[in-house]
Amino acid sequence: MSEALAKGETRDQWGSRASFIFASVGAAVGFGNVWRFPSLAYEYGGGAFFIPYLLALFVIGIPLLILELALGQYYRTGDMGAFGGMHARLRGVGVASVGCSFAVVLYYIPLIAWTVHAFFASFKDFDTNYQSSTGGDAYTYWMNDIIGMSTLDVATYYPTRVVWSNFGCLVLCYAIIFGCVAFGMKTTGRVAYFTMGFPILLLFIFLIRACSLEGAGDGIKAYIGIWDMKVLYERRDVWSRAVSQIFFSIGVTFGIFTAFGSGCPKDAPVVANSFIIALSNSFFSFIAGFAIYAVIGNLAFNAEGGPVAIADVTAAGPGLVFGTYPVALSQLAGGQHWVRLFFIFLFLLGIDSGFGLFESFTVVINDTILGDKFSKRTIQAGCAGIGILVGLIFVTDAGFIWLDVVDWYVNFVLLLVGFFEVFGAGWIFGIEDQISEIGSGPVLAYMFTEFGSVIIGCIFWFGGFLDNSVGWGFLALIVSYIIGMGAVLKLCKVAATANDKMLNDVLQTLVMGNVMVLRERLSTNISTLPWIWAFNIKHVMPPLLLICFANLCAGGSFFTYGGYVTAYQVLGLLCVLVTLAFFFIGVFAPQVYANLLKLEITESVDELNGKKNQNEEVEA
Repeated sequence: MSEALAKGETRDQWGSRASFIFASVGAAVGFGNVWRFPSLAYEYGGGAFFIPYLLALFVIGIPLLILELALGQYYRTGDMGAFGGMHARLRGVGVASVGCSFAVVLYYIPLIAWTVHAFFASFKDFDTNYQSSTGGDAYTYWMNDIIGMSTLDVATYYPTRVVWSNFGCLVLCYAIIFGCVAFGMKTTGRVAYFTMGFPILLLFIFLIRACSLEGAGDGIKAYIGIWDMKVLYERRDVWSRAVSQIFFSIGVTFGIFTAFGSGCPKDAPVVANSFIIALSNSFFSFIAGFAIYAVIGNLAFNAEGGPVAIADVTAAGPGLVFGTYPVALSQLAGGQHWVRLFFIFLFLLGIDSGFGLFESFTVVINDTILGDKFSKRTIQAGCAGIGILVGLIFVTDAGFIWLDVVDWYVNFVLLLVGFFEVFGAGWIFGIEDQISEIGSGPVLAYMFTEFGSVIIGCIFWFGGFLDNSVGWGFLALIVSYIIGMGAVLKLCKVAATANDKMLNDVLQTLVMGNVMVLRERLSTNISTLPWIWAFNIKHVMPPLLLICFANLCAGGSFFTYGGYVTAYQVLGLLCVLVTLAFFFIGVFAPQVYANLLKLEITESVDELNGKKNQNEEVEA
């Protein structure tokens, strides 16, 4: 084993597979499982939402999770080094995903801070704020008093002050996260036994108590008992929302699992681990929906003046968990204890996800030349300090507006990064070998046919200039694909003749050659990646994510989201543009990121790829 690889073996490691699983599930499960998933299911046709959700889970979420874990496990480094291992010009993909995680950390930790503030505030005026209140009133209290929005100018929503109680909670949350990650993955894994294990116990306590209440069945029926299938074609954004929910919920495209995978043994069962993490996360979301809507059903049943419809007492998003649900819990015997236990439950879910997000970019920074100058603990402390300073905008009285805008624009970033990851794995990895074997003509023509036909289809589907856009879109996609493939087939015949190969061999190299090499490379002795995974990574996921991105852009809210003033839209747009900039710097100037990596990381990756040095990789 080379010196570089020997150094790679000294990387931070998990104490056991169980601790890795608990930490990974904890990183995946967060606020979105409790408020975003149940709200989306209720909003998008009840049980009908599970159709796009489960398709997104198995077709996109789990395969992408396998890719990220396998890359981290094989290359023993974070996102920048791991994606650079596939191709020097893909390091920007890793940087973009880490930039995405940092953007989310900046508003996610303040969200945890608001939860901490709400917990402490529940010890005073509980009856007024919750027990004798409606869900709408409780949510108004949370917005005005907990977040501090009562001082905002409603004309502009520009911030006017820092809410110092929230700032104190922000510092406390960063201190807790730093204390849990600063001592390595072994310590983080031990902490995760509690921070993930206890919320699971609490979830089932909430579920059992909720299902025993009068009216619980009506709430559960509103959550999943109604299947409004019209939503799937009348509200086409449901497909993009399902995919972004999977990305948010599992935590793919943030660099979390590449970082976590780098601490696993090289022969760890990556496929089995991915299924355990993803299915555990979805199961938690599913059960949380029952616990939430069963209590809401009871609130509707016991409404003043008699039972009312679920729609009259429920709310979406944060209004659900910081307004309606605490009010519903407060009506139970010992209601104040149930509400405080719920805030503890939310805090633990959030802090676990905070561990993963924080670790994703500190691992990458530690793998750069900064890791030679500073200890990992110093880097983590520095990142926490930056997070606190930049997070100040989220603990002003306009903090929720900043969060809402950035959170919405991050949906675009997630889909972009997801597309970059699978496009890099399925099409850019090994492209030089393909070109040297069969020529550039078939390779480039096949790529343009695959994605050009999808783009043409998207123009018809989402352009808004035709009535029967779905039918015309599919027709345009099929026609353009057939024409393109005709040209590809002719070029393949020329390549077969020129290289003295059978046409079938040329087609196999073109269609699956490179991604099968990637599959073989990332497989371990006890975990062979399935053939269908390789096919999915190259031929299914990239066009689907491209369509989802176009679908989201066609929603009509780009740069006008929420009716907020320009300053807020600019911040959200910058998140998207910076992501693109990170990616294209890697594409057109790969040496920029290559010069940032530690020499030992570069040498280790090069040796795993069978290359002598980094220069050969860049020249390729």
